[in-house]
Amino acid sequence: MPAAPLTAPTRQARLARAAVAALFLTNGAVFFNIIPRYPQIKADLGVSNAIFGTALAGYPIGALLAGLLAGAAIRRFHSARVAAFGIVVTTLATLVIPFAPNWVALSGALFVVGALDAVIDVAQNAHGLRVQRLYRRSILNSLHGVWSIGAVLGGVMGSAAAGLRIPLVVHLSISATLFSIVAVVAYRFLLPGPEDIERPAEAQDLGAAGGHPETPPPHRKGRRSFTDSAVWMLAALGVLAACGALVEDAGASWGALYLSGDLRTDAATAGLAVVALQVAMTVGRLAGDRVVNRFGQRTVVHAGGALAAVGMGAALAVPTVGTALAGFALAGLGVATLVPAAMHAADELPGLPAGTGLTIVSWLLRGGFLLSPPLVGFVADLTSLRVGLLSVVLAGVITVALARVLVDRTPA
Repeated sequence: MPAAPLTAPTRQARLARAAVAALFLTNGAVFFNIIPRYPQIKADLGVSNAIFGTALAGYPIGALLAGLLAGAAIRRFHSARVAAFGIVVTTLATLVIPFAPNWVALSGALFVVGALDAVIDVAQNAHGLRVQRLYRRSILNSLHGVWSIGAVLGGVMGSAAAGLRIPLVVHLSISATLFSIVAVVAYRFLLPGPEDIERPAEAQDLGAAGGHPETPPPHRKGRRSFTDSAVWMLAALGVLAACGALVEDAGASWGALYLSGDLRTDAATAGLAVVALQVAMTVGRLAGDRVVNRFGQRTVVHAGGALAAVGMGAALAVPTVGTALAGFALAGLGVATLVPAAMHAADELPGLPAGTGLTIVSWLLRGGFLLSPPLVGFVADLTSLRVGLLSVVLAGVITVALARVLVDRTPA
């Protein structure tokens, strides 16, 4: 049958898209305001790299555990409320960080922030999909690109505050006030009503399973078997997703510490490490769909892994401020499409019940964020942070080796 003609989105849909984009932006900016202040927080606590990395693990632990509660929260309060007012609560939770007297308290505060962020992340994506159904075309990738822009904005704000030596409590109070106002204003323009009101009745089962709203459900003959080959494929895809998490976390958790410690830069310059990675990742995400459609997932991920490994390897071999920033940027660009590719391949994996592959890979991805900080911190204490950051090179090499499990075709 011929495709139905596309109609222009209504004014309500356009306003809702702008509002949910504002939530994605604030969600990225709130936490990344904190990251450039890590050197100061670590110095104030007087802890080692391993202890500080353990404290940072509170964030992914909270996200890992609370992510299971997101569905219930959305069903009870609706995605608009959870996403908008969750951001307000998150900004208030960040105000505890300046008053943490030890690494255990810091880890507890990050646990709460991570738990809130996991629920908000699901809610804003759920609401973005509601808006996408009104548009009748994909807009979710652009929303994730806006999240990356928010992360860059937060990183720049944090770096500037560190360079100006603004007290952490004052800095985070300004951030909390600003982004809470944005979230509350955005809430007024989000879509009202039940979560499935825009979903066609025949597609509701597919939507509940996490499928694409415009894709008809595949014909299934009973329950598919969980084969050995599927187990190995899921393991490979989970490792790929974890490699993407490790690279992203290396810039977020250790970039500022590497520049300020090993390269002895000032606080403002040190904070640019995560900014460089996120800017490059933003560019990769915004251009990723077009590149993948042309060259295929396997080719793009294979080349991206090589780019990340070579870029960061060269930066660590020639340790200067310029090469370090370039290395983090190339690493971010290299893994920009890695996690979406792994999730897509897992969701299309034959031999599994619908949604199982995506769920397993998503959990392994969060496991990568959980293990990365203490792992790099442990290696850094045994040797140096420069050696610890070789984990980024290793992640790139593993990505090159495992990219062959991905589909290398242009989507129809």
